[in-house]
Amino acid sequence: MEKRSFLSLIAMLISCVSIQAQSKKWTLEECVKYAIQNNISVKQSELDSKTALINKKDAVGNFLPSLNASASHSWNIGLNQDITTGLLRNQTTQFTSAGANVGVDIYKGLQNQNTLRRANLSIVAAKYQLLKMQEDIALNVANAFLQVLFNKENLKVQKEQLGINEKQFARSEELVKAGSIPRGDLLDIKATVAQNNQNVIIAENALLISKLSLAQLLQLKDFENFDVVDDTNMKDDNNIMAQTPVAIYDIAVENRTELKIARTNLEIAQKDLEIAKGAFQPTIQGFYSFNSRVSYADVPEFDNMGNIIGTRNSAPFFNQFSDNKGQSFGAQLSVPIFNGFSVRNNVERSKVSLERSKIAVEQQDLDLQRNVFTAFTDAKGALNAYESSVVALDSRQGAYNYAKERYDVGLMNSFDFNQSQTLLTNAQSEVIRTKYDYIFKIKILEFYFGIPLIKN
Repeated sequence: MEKRSFLSLIAMLISCVSIQAQSKKWTLEECVKYAIQNNISVKQSELDSKTALINKKDAVGNFLPSLNASASHSWNIGLNQDITTGLLRNQTTQFTSAGANVGVDIYKGLQNQNTLRRANLSIVAAKYQLLKMQEDIALNVANAFLQVLFNKENLKVQKEQLGINEKQFARSEELVKAGSIPRGDLLDIKATVAQNNQNVIIAENALLISKLSLAQLLQLKDFENFDVVDDTNMKDDNNIMAQTPVAIYDIAVENRTELKIARTNLEIAQKDLEIAKGAFQPTIQGFYSFNSRVSYADVPEFDNMGNIIGTRNSAPFFNQFSDNKGQSFGAQLSVPIFNGFSVRNNVERSKVSLERSKIAVEQQDLDLQRNVFTAFTDAKGALNAYESSVVALDSRQGAYNYAKERYDVGLMNSFDFNQSQTLLTNAQSEVIRTKYDYIFKIKILEFYFGIPLIKN
């Protein structure tokens, strides 16, 4: 019995954990953070940053000496010159040689220094690119998140309308039996209920698709149980609408990532031009070389009459290596005179790239200014649209209540009543649409003002 009770307790705990996992609802902040950590595009930008760091290591390596070692061993079989007598004779001779070379750039037209500076700028640019990707993902997630909230509220409206019409249908059946309204009105109400059922199904599908889109942005696999919190806050907590477009633009010019990317790319283009010009200057390289060799051959031994009386091996390996060693060192000056216009053409290409980068900065500044003023105008228009839709909904609600009273006492036919009901539903949907449109427009405006979408 105790074992069964223990197993039952475990099963209940697992069931509770499973239910809690399925009932978890994601906040906007959780969605954004998860997307930034798991989105494929963000991961690709992180790899670009790692590549920039590797390129910096290459630039640092240009200041270090180069060291190369070499070794070879060969066999010469047949008629070879005797290294002792100078005579030709059939023999097998082996040669081993080894050497090492060291080279270092003393002066290279400041190309190494400028290459290192360019590598540092590339790291900064890669970080800005990563930040820009994270900001874009955050905005896309916010838009998808608000779309889910819109579809949830729209589904709620459609279900409420269906419930009202079902009650109205039941009420109409009683009125038909009492002879207060004709049976044709009952058929109209029945058709309206069927249409409401279809609208509920459409709203449910729209909600499922919006959840799927948000789950894909988050790289979630279990999207069937995915849901978000019902956060419908309409407050402008940061009072962003109290700012002027000019004030928002002044902040954006100093803080927007896309403008920082363009400015950094301009600095990189300037370094590319300096690197290209450095190829016009002479280069000085220091070098040091060490080499030695060893040979293996049977050396003949002669008597006093000059006759070969035997052979002996050549001198020991390390003795030969020490006796035959040689060293050389010095400096080499290289002056570019003519290289098929390659250096000059590289400089001209770098100048063109520099001008293109300058234009890109100007264009990015113009785009930013236009986007800020457009975002401010859109947010202001979205607020006006929301306020107008709220007034319209209040009027439509009053008109519907009046129509319902008249319909209940038989003073209005079902067609006119259904028209009033449809207008009310459209007004409710318009309030929801304008509300979330305003929320997203505010988020964009805050984004330009330097207010992060989520707190770090």
